[in-house]
Amino acid sequence: MHEKRFNGETDRLRSPERVKLLDAERVVSLSVENINPKSVLDIGTGTGLFAEAFAKLVPDVTGIDVSDDMLEKAKLHVPGGKFEKAQAEELPFAEASFDVVFMGLVFHETDEQLKALQEARRTAKKRVAILEWAYEEGPQGPPLEHRLSDETISGYISKAGFKSFDKVKLNQLVLYRLER
Repeated sequence: MHEKRFNGETDRLRSPERVKLLDAERVVSLSVENINPKSVLDIGTGTGLFAEAFAKLVPDVTGIDVSDDMLEKAKLHVPGGKFEKAQAEELPFAEASFDVVFMGLVFHETDEQLKALQEARRTAKKRVAILEWAYEEGPQGPPLEHRLSDETISGYISKAGFKSFDKVKLNQLVLYRLER
């Protein structure tokens, strides 16, 4: 277990090349499009790159991660955010606690994707957004065997009980927007 989790230097997650590739502001804008959220949960927040972008648009930002080091970095970048240690498969929040639940490049790292998605759906009021690496070899991101195909992700979405979803292709990434 946990062999797919990022275990490199936290500073690499904020390298200029990676920040440019991830285009956090565009991803966040697409994640909240047409719903005017007041709260967001960033699952697998890492150094808080996406939480920081969400904080520019959403008043209440919460992030979770399994790494204490990551959480400390996130707190530095998003001083107004709330951060705690937790796993995607066992979210310590009540049902419908957040308008948006976001998983930025972490879904493929979870030990139990279906359970993680069910937990995201349980805690979301309006939308779950999943940003993942495209299922293709690329110069950035995890090896192909750690990535999830569109068919695999679509299967999890259906099994988790979402009524609809769309996807937006972004360079080497894909953003899935799931509606409750």
